[in-house]
Amino acid sequence: MTAVPGPPDVPGTPGVSPGFTVSAARGVSTAPTPRGPGEPGHLTVLYRGPLASCDYDCPYCPFAKRRDDPEKLRRDRAALERFAAWVTGRDHPVSVLFTPWGEGLVRSWYRRAMVELSRLPHVRRVAIQTNLSRRPGWLDGADLDTLALWATYHPGQVSYGRFLDRCRDLSARGVRFSVGVVGLPEHLEPARRLRADLPEGVYLWVNAAEGLIYTDEEAAAWTAIDPLFRHSRFPHRSAGMPCRTGESVVSVDGDGTVRRCHFVPETLGNLYDGTFRPRAAPCPAAVCDCHIGYVHLEPTGLYDVFAGGVLERIPARLSR
Repeated sequence: MTAVPGPPDVPGTPGVSPGFTVSAARGVSTAPTPRGPGEPGHLTVLYRGPLASCDYDCPYCPFAKRRDDPEKLRRDRAALERFAAWVTGRDHPVSVLFTPWGEGLVRSWYRRAMVELSRLPHVRRVAIQTNLSRRPGWLDGADLDTLALWATYHPGQVSYGRFLDRCRDLSARGVRFSVGVVGLPEHLEPARRLRADLPEGVYLWVNAAEGLIYTDEEAAAWTAIDPLFRHSRFPHRSAGMPCRTGESVVSVDGDGTVRRCHFVPETLGNLYDGTFRPRAAPCPAAVCDCHIGYVHLEPTGLYDVFAGGVLERIPARLSR
Protein backbone atom coordinates (compact mmCIF):
# COMPACT_ATOMS: atom_id res chain seq x y z
CA MET A 1 0.00 0.00 0.00
CA THR A 2 1.21 3.50 -0.76
CA ALA A 3 1.85 6.10 1.88
CA VAL A 4 -0.71 8.75 2.69
CA PRO A 5 -0.48 11.85 4.88
CA GLY A 6 -0.45 11.35 8.64
CA PRO A 7 -3.55 11.41 10.79
CA PRO A 8 -5.67 14.54 10.60
CA ASP A 9 -6.58 16.54 13.66
CA VAL A 10 -9.08 14.67 15.78
CA PRO A 11 -12.60 15.99 15.15
CA GLY A 12 -15.05 16.83 17.87
CA THR A 13 -15.18 19.12 20.85
CA PRO A 14 -13.95 18.10 24.28
CA GLY A 15 -16.90 17.51 26.57
CA VAL A 16 -17.49 17.05 30.26
CA SER A 17 -15.97 13.88 31.66
CA PRO A 18 -18.87 12.06 33.32
CA GLY A 19 -17.03 10.57 36.29
CA PHE A 20 -18.08 10.05 39.87
CA THR A 21 -17.98 13.82 40.46
CA VAL A 22 -17.98 16.78 38.10
CA SER A 23 -16.49 19.98 39.42
CA ALA A 24 -18.04 23.34 38.70
CA ALA A 25 -14.78 24.44 37.09
CA ARG A 26 -15.19 21.77 34.46
CA GLY A 27 -18.82 22.58 33.81
CA VAL A 28 -22.06 20.71 34.38
CA SER A 29 -24.02 19.16 31.55
CA THR A 30 -27.66 20.18 31.21
CA ALA A 31 -28.48 17.22 28.95
CA PRO A 32 -30.90 14.52 30.16
CA THR A 33 -29.25 12.06 32.53
CA PRO A 34 -28.13 9.00 30.54
CA ARG A 35 -28.12 5.40 31.70
CA GLY A 36 -24.77 3.68 31.35
CA PRO A 37 -21.56 5.39 30.24
CA GLY A 38 -22.06 9.09 30.98
CA GLU A 39 -24.49 8.49 33.86
CA PRO A 40 -23.49 10.24 37.11
CA GLY A 41 -21.89 7.79 39.53
CA HIS A 42 -21.46 5.19 36.80
CA LEU A 43 -18.25 3.15 36.48
CA THR A 44 -17.31 1.23 33.33
CA VAL A 45 -14.85 -1.63 33.83
CA LEU A 46 -12.85 -3.26 31.06
CA TYR A 47 -12.00 -6.64 32.59
CA ARG A 48 -9.23 -8.91 31.34
CA GLY A 49 -8.31 -11.95 33.42
CA PRO A 50 -5.53 -14.53 32.98
CA LEU A 51 -7.32 -16.35 30.13
CA ALA A 52 -5.15 -16.32 27.00
CA SER A 53 -6.43 -19.27 24.98
CA CYS A 54 -8.52 -19.31 21.82
CA ASP A 55 -10.14 -21.89 19.60
CA TYR A 56 -9.27 -19.95 16.43
CA ASP A 57 -5.95 -19.67 14.60
CA CYS A 58 -5.98 -16.13 13.17
CA PRO A 59 -2.55 -15.29 11.72
CA TYR A 60 -2.77 -11.70 13.00
CA CYS A 61 -3.38 -12.74 16.63
CA PRO A 62 -0.61 -13.80 19.07
CA PHE A 63 -3.05 -15.95 21.06
CA ALA A 64 -4.28 -18.06 18.15
CA LYS A 65 -4.79 -21.74 19.01
CA ARG A 66 -3.09 -21.18 22.34
CA ARG A 67 -4.05 -23.52 25.18
CA ASP A 68 -4.16 -22.61 28.86
CA ASP A 69 -3.17 -25.38 31.24
CA PRO A 70 -5.71 -26.49 33.89
CA GLU A 71 -4.07 -24.44 36.63
CA LYS A 72 -4.31 -21.25 34.60
CA LEU A 73 -7.95 -21.96 33.81
CA ARG A 74 -8.65 -22.45 37.52
CA ARG A 75 -6.97 -19.12 38.28
CA ASP A 76 -8.98 -17.42 35.55
CA ARG A 77 -12.23 -18.86 36.88
CA ALA A 78 -11.46 -17.82 40.46
CA ALA A 79 -10.46 -14.33 39.34
CA LEU A 80 -13.61 -13.88 37.30
CA GLU A 81 -15.84 -15.10 40.13
CA ARG A 82 -14.13 -12.68 42.51
CA PHE A 83 -14.66 -9.82 40.09
CA ALA A 84 -18.32 -10.75 39.53
CA ALA A 85 -18.83 -10.77 43.31
CA TRP A 86 -17.30 -7.29 43.50
CA VAL A 87 -19.67 -5.99 40.82
CA THR A 88 -22.61 -7.62 42.61
CA GLY A 89 -21.79 -5.77 45.81
CA ARG A 90 -21.63 -2.27 44.33
CA ASP A 91 -24.06 0.45 45.39
CA HIS A 92 -23.60 2.53 42.22
CA PRO A 93 -24.25 1.88 38.50
CA VAL A 94 -21.69 -0.35 36.78
CA SER A 95 -21.08 -1.54 33.22
CA VAL A 96 -18.62 -4.26 32.23
CA LEU A 97 -16.89 -5.12 28.99
CA PHE A 98 -14.98 -8.41 29.06
CA THR A 99 -11.96 -8.16 26.74
CA PRO A 100 -10.18 -11.53 27.14
CA TRP A 101 -6.96 -12.37 25.33
CA GLY A 102 -8.82 -15.38 23.96
CA GLU A 103 -12.35 -16.68 23.55
CA GLY A 104 -14.22 -16.39 26.83
CA LEU A 105 -17.61 -17.79 25.91
CA VAL A 106 -16.27 -21.31 25.43
CA ARG A 107 -15.72 -21.25 29.22
CA SER A 108 -18.77 -21.83 31.43
CA TRP A 109 -17.74 -19.23 34.00
CA TYR A 110 -17.84 -16.39 31.48
CA ARG A 111 -21.27 -17.44 30.26
CA ARG A 112 -22.55 -17.71 33.81
CA ALA A 113 -21.09 -14.34 34.82
CA MET A 114 -22.63 -12.65 31.79
CA VAL A 115 -26.09 -14.04 32.60
CA GLU A 116 -25.93 -13.33 36.33
CA LEU A 117 -24.55 -9.80 35.98
CA SER A 118 -27.13 -8.94 33.33
CA ARG A 119 -29.88 -9.55 35.88
CA LEU A 120 -28.56 -7.15 38.51
CA PRO A 121 -30.52 -3.86 38.71
CA HIS A 122 -27.44 -1.65 39.05
CA VAL A 123 -25.61 -3.20 36.08
CA ARG A 124 -26.36 -1.06 33.04
CA ARG A 125 -24.51 -3.16 30.45
CA VAL A 126 -22.47 -6.35 30.39
CA ALA A 127 -20.77 -7.16 27.11
CA ILE A 128 -17.97 -9.35 25.81
CA GLN A 129 -15.75 -9.53 22.75
CA THR A 130 -16.36 -12.92 21.10
CA ASN A 131 -15.93 -14.89 17.89
CA LEU A 132 -19.42 -16.46 18.32
CA SER A 133 -18.03 -20.01 18.23
CA ARG A 134 -20.29 -20.93 21.14
CA ARG A 135 -23.93 -21.75 20.38
CA PRO A 136 -26.22 -19.03 21.80
CA GLY A 137 -28.48 -21.27 23.90
CA TRP A 138 -26.69 -20.06 27.04
CA LEU A 139 -28.42 -16.69 26.59
CA ASP A 140 -31.83 -18.06 27.55
CA GLY A 141 -31.56 -16.91 31.16
CA ALA A 142 -30.06 -13.49 30.47
CA ASP A 143 -31.66 -10.06 30.65
CA LEU A 144 -31.35 -9.01 27.03
CA ASP A 145 -31.98 -5.37 27.90
CA THR A 146 -28.59 -5.41 29.62
CA LEU A 147 -26.47 -8.07 27.91
CA ALA A 148 -24.75 -7.38 24.58
CA LEU A 149 -22.10 -8.95 22.35
CA TRP A 150 -19.21 -7.47 20.38
CA ALA A 151 -18.65 -10.16 17.74
CA THR A 152 -15.83 -10.52 15.22
CA TYR A 153 -15.97 -12.46 11.98
CA HIS A 154 -12.68 -14.17 11.12
CA PRO A 155 -12.74 -15.41 7.50
CA GLY A 156 -10.81 -18.66 7.21
CA GLN A 157 -11.56 -19.67 10.80
CA VAL A 158 -15.26 -20.41 10.46
CA SER A 159 -17.50 -21.13 7.51
CA TYR A 160 -19.40 -18.13 6.25
CA GLY A 161 -22.73 -19.93 6.53
CA ARG A 162 -22.14 -20.97 10.13
CA PHE A 163 -21.19 -17.46 11.22
CA LEU A 164 -24.14 -15.89 9.42
CA ASP A 165 -26.49 -18.44 11.01
CA ARG A 166 -25.14 -17.44 14.43
CA CYS A 167 -25.90 -13.79 13.68
CA ARG A 168 -29.40 -14.59 12.46
CA ASP A 169 -30.03 -16.65 15.59
CA LEU A 170 -28.91 -13.77 17.82
CA SER A 171 -31.09 -11.34 15.91
CA ALA A 172 -34.13 -13.64 16.21
CA ARG A 173 -33.56 -13.87 19.97
CA GLY A 174 -33.44 -10.09 20.29
CA VAL A 175 -29.80 -10.00 21.41
CA ARG A 176 -27.95 -6.69 21.07
CA PHE A 177 -24.78 -7.25 19.08
CA SER A 178 -22.41 -5.72 16.60
CA VAL A 179 -20.24 -7.60 14.10
CA GLY A 180 -16.85 -6.62 12.79
CA VAL A 181 -13.88 -7.61 10.68
CA VAL A 182 -10.21 -6.68 10.52
CA GLY A 183 -9.60 -4.54 7.45
CA LEU A 184 -7.12 -6.79 5.68
CA PRO A 185 -7.24 -6.79 1.87
CA GLU A 186 -8.25 -10.46 1.77
CA HIS A 187 -11.20 -9.71 4.06
CA LEU A 188 -12.76 -7.09 1.80
CA GLU A 189 -14.97 -9.35 -0.28
CA PRO A 190 -16.12 -11.49 2.69
CA ALA A 191 -16.97 -8.26 4.53
CA ARG A 192 -19.00 -6.97 1.59
CA ARG A 193 -20.88 -10.23 1.45
CA LEU A 194 -21.54 -10.18 5.18
CA ARG A 195 -22.75 -6.58 5.06
CA ALA A 196 -25.30 -7.56 2.41
CA ASP A 197 -26.52 -10.65 4.30
CA LEU A 198 -26.65 -9.51 7.93
CA PRO A 199 -30.09 -8.97 9.47
CA GLU A 200 -31.39 -5.44 9.11
CA GLY A 201 -30.14 -3.12 11.81
CA VAL A 202 -26.95 -5.03 12.65
CA TYR A 203 -23.94 -2.72 12.56
CA LEU A 204 -20.82 -4.04 10.80
CA TRP A 205 -17.66 -2.29 11.97
CA VAL A 206 -14.19 -2.47 10.43
CA ASN A 207 -10.94 -2.25 12.38
CA ALA A 208 -7.96 -0.89 10.49
CA ALA A 209 -5.36 -3.64 10.33
CA GLU A 210 -2.33 -2.99 12.51
CA GLY A 211 0.58 -1.62 10.52
CA LEU A 212 -1.36 -0.99 7.30
CA ILE A 213 -1.65 2.43 5.71
CA TYR A 214 -4.74 2.83 3.56
CA THR A 215 -4.88 4.89 0.40
CA ASP A 216 -7.95 7.06 0.02
CA GLU A 217 -9.30 4.58 -2.52
CA GLU A 218 -8.79 1.66 -0.16
CA ALA A 219 -10.31 3.59 2.73
CA ALA A 220 -13.34 4.43 0.59
CA ALA A 221 -13.95 0.73 -0.06
CA TRP A 222 -13.99 0.00 3.66
CA THR A 223 -16.06 3.10 4.41
CA ALA A 224 -18.73 1.81 2.04
CA ILE A 225 -19.07 -1.12 4.45
CA ASP A 226 -18.58 0.82 7.69
CA PRO A 227 -19.37 4.55 7.48
CA LEU A 228 -17.40 5.03 10.72
CA PHE A 229 -14.17 3.50 9.39
CA ARG A 230 -12.55 6.94 9.42
CA HIS A 231 -12.31 6.71 13.22
CA SER A 232 -10.21 3.55 12.94
CA ARG A 233 -8.13 4.44 9.88
CA PHE A 234 -5.58 6.58 11.72
CA PRO A 235 -4.34 6.50 15.32
CA HIS A 236 -5.84 9.28 17.41
CA ARG A 237 -3.49 11.84 18.89
CA SER A 238 -4.11 11.54 22.60
CA ALA A 239 -1.22 13.03 24.61
CA GLY A 240 -2.59 15.61 27.03
CA MET A 241 -6.15 15.09 25.82
CA PRO A 242 -9.05 14.72 28.26
CA CYS A 243 -10.14 11.10 28.53
CA ARG A 244 -12.76 9.37 30.63
CA THR A 245 -10.37 6.53 31.50
CA GLY A 246 -9.14 6.62 35.07
CA GLU A 247 -12.24 8.46 36.20
CA SER A 248 -15.43 6.82 34.91
CA VAL A 249 -13.72 4.05 32.92
CA VAL A 250 -10.99 1.73 34.19
CA SER A 251 -9.15 -1.44 33.21
CA VAL A 252 -8.96 -4.28 35.74
CA ASP A 253 -6.91 -7.47 35.56
CA GLY A 254 -7.45 -10.79 37.28
CA ASP A 255 -5.62 -9.72 40.45
CA GLY A 256 -7.76 -6.61 40.76
CA THR A 257 -5.00 -4.24 39.66
CA VAL A 258 -6.58 -1.09 38.24
CA ARG A 259 -5.16 0.91 35.34
CA ARG A 260 -6.79 3.74 33.48
CA CYS A 261 -6.97 1.56 30.36
CA HIS A 262 -5.38 -1.51 28.80
CA PHE A 263 -2.78 0.65 27.06
CA VAL A 264 -1.30 2.67 29.93
CA PRO A 265 0.81 0.54 32.33
CA GLU A 266 0.66 2.88 35.35
CA THR A 267 -1.38 1.35 38.17
CA LEU A 268 -4.08 3.25 40.04
CA GLY A 269 -4.47 0.91 42.99
CA ASN A 270 -6.40 -2.29 43.52
CA LEU A 271 -10.11 -2.91 43.19
CA TYR A 272 -10.30 -5.17 46.23
CA ASP A 273 -8.14 -3.56 48.89
CA GLY A 274 -9.63 -0.06 48.82
CA THR A 275 -6.58 1.63 47.30
CA PHE A 276 -8.31 2.62 44.04
CA ARG A 277 -10.11 5.94 43.73
CA PRO A 278 -11.41 7.30 40.40
CA ARG A 279 -9.61 10.43 39.25
CA ALA A 280 -9.49 12.43 36.05
CA ALA A 281 -6.19 13.03 34.25
CA PRO A 282 -5.15 13.77 30.66
CA CYS A 283 -4.04 10.85 28.52
CA PRO A 284 -0.29 10.22 28.91
CA ALA A 285 0.08 8.22 25.67
CA ALA A 286 1.15 9.81 22.39
CA VAL A 287 -1.56 8.11 20.32
CA CYS A 288 -4.47 5.73 20.81
CA ASP A 289 -5.24 3.30 18.00
CA CYS A 290 -7.69 0.80 19.52
CA HIS A 291 -11.45 1.37 19.64
CA ILE A 292 -11.79 0.22 23.26
CA GLY A 293 -9.38 3.02 24.14
CA TYR A 294 -10.15 5.96 21.88
CA VAL A 295 -13.92 5.64 22.20
CA HIS A 296 -13.43 7.11 25.71
CA LEU A 297 -11.17 9.95 24.50
CA GLU A 298 -13.34 13.06 24.85
CA PRO A 299 -12.25 15.02 21.73
CA THR A 300 -13.38 12.17 19.44
CA GLY A 301 -17.03 12.83 20.31
CA LEU A 302 -17.67 9.07 20.08
CA TYR A 303 -19.87 8.95 23.19
CA ASP A 304 -22.42 10.82 21.09
CA VAL A 305 -21.85 8.58 18.06
CA PHE A 306 -22.28 5.40 20.14
CA ALA A 307 -24.73 6.74 22.72
CA GLY A 308 -26.54 3.76 24.21
CA GLY A 309 -24.06 1.30 22.70
CA VAL A 310 -20.56 2.38 23.72
CA LEU A 311 -19.40 -0.98 25.07
CA GLU A 312 -20.93 -3.20 22.41
CA ARG A 313 -19.92 -0.79 19.61
CA ILE A 314 -23.40 -0.04 18.29
CA PRO A 315 -23.94 3.50 16.95
CA ALA A 316 -26.78 5.59 18.36
CA ARG A 317 -28.77 5.40 15.15
CA LEU A 318 -28.99 1.62 15.72
CA SER A 319 -29.18 1.65 19.52
CA ARG A 320 -32.82 2.57 20.03
